[in-house]
Amino acid sequence: MDIFKKAFDWQEARVAQREGWYPFFRPLDKSMGPKAVYKGREIIMCGSNNYLGLTHHPKVKEAAIKAVQDYGSSCSGSRFLNGTLTLHEDMERRLAKFMKRDAALVFSTGFQTNLGTITALVGRGDTVIIDKTDHASIVDGCYLAFGETKRYRHNDMEDLERVLREVKDPERCLVIVDGVFSMEGDLCDLPAIVALKKKYGFRLMVDDAHGLGVLGENGRGTCEHFGLEAEVDLVMGTFSKSFASLGGFITGHDQVIHWIKHHSRALIFSAAIPASNAASVLAVLDIIESGFPPLRDALWKNTRKMQASLKAMGFDTGHTMSPIVPIMVGDMMKTFKFYLGLLEAGVFVNPVIPPAVEPNRTMIRTSYMASHTEPILDEALGIMQAVGREAGVIS
Repeated sequence: MDIFKKAFDWQEARVAQREGWYPFFRPLDKSMGPKAVYKGREIIMCGSNNYLGLTHHPKVKEAAIKAVQDYGSSCSGSRFLNGTLTLHEDMERRLAKFMKRDAALVFSTGFQTNLGTITALVGRGDTVIIDKTDHASIVDGCYLAFGETKRYRHNDMEDLERVLREVKDPERCLVIVDGVFSMEGDLCDLPAIVALKKKYGFRLMVDDAHGLGVLGENGRGTCEHFGLEAEVDLVMGTFSKSFASLGGFITGHDQVIHWIKHHSRALIFSAAIPASNAASVLAVLDIIESGFPPLRDALWKNTRKMQASLKAMGFDTGHTMSPIVPIMVGDMMKTFKFYLGLLEAGVFVNPVIPPAVEPNRTMIRTSYMASHTEPILDEALGIMQAVGREAGVIS
């Protein structure tokens, strides 16, 4: 049988495109932070991970432009060979200092960071344990690693301990958890996980892609939020959210980072992030370190407003504790109808369907930024209420 047969036979997306309800790969004409331009008209952006609103900050754009002028548009090689710039090393030193860790290592994407870290550390005879709703990059990293993978029910600490009891040698075990879960916006039960870590002796890694720049007094994320930074062995972060760029990084003990640096195929065989992306991250670090409280306060003011307002309208927002505010729908076609109605009315959001969630957990994922103004959010709320009623999501 032709290996391409499955591709030729698969028509679901083509049908959706023909019928006009296909929701993915929608091209924006222009991005303006809290607003964007779609098909020539201005719309409100409630579907971005630009939590601190820094992608259009003058200092960030200026740093990126200068880096292109100084270094060109590409490194044209991997970090391992010809692709490392002084900017990359400056960024790693700054990230390690910011995160209060020995060392940091920068990858080309957040996905590759998880993939490269897990496959470098988890070998034959090792075990990796993950939450069932951990990010796809964690899941794929586990698939590619040579160790055994076990999963526990979402945020269920009794089930995690059940899995731990089945592990022959917990000291050869790595537990990996999202700090902020990317679809529903809830937090991991880090205090309970740390308590189990002290009991069983495993190593702990937190993927804090959606926590950095959002949680913690200084923006260091979930571990700082819970006051448990010293209890977590590895923290992973991305640049494509609060850090207004592209790429990812892992931080931890110097010797562990040194090992990953020399054993991660995802790092060694991938081109380095361009100088413009590195310079953007350094500019964001300058902004966060010199003036984080106003950004944090604006973000959380907007977050609390949207959490409370959507809930008051009758929307089911789940258990969110972050700027990610889901609107639970539970029916795929109703989710698409709600999404398309919002887009037509001028609000950009993200429909979430399987395999990202279980079939009965389909939702609209909304997310908010420090740069949203109150009039913009009020306008978005009015549209969400009207379209939500029309789509049958609220009564």
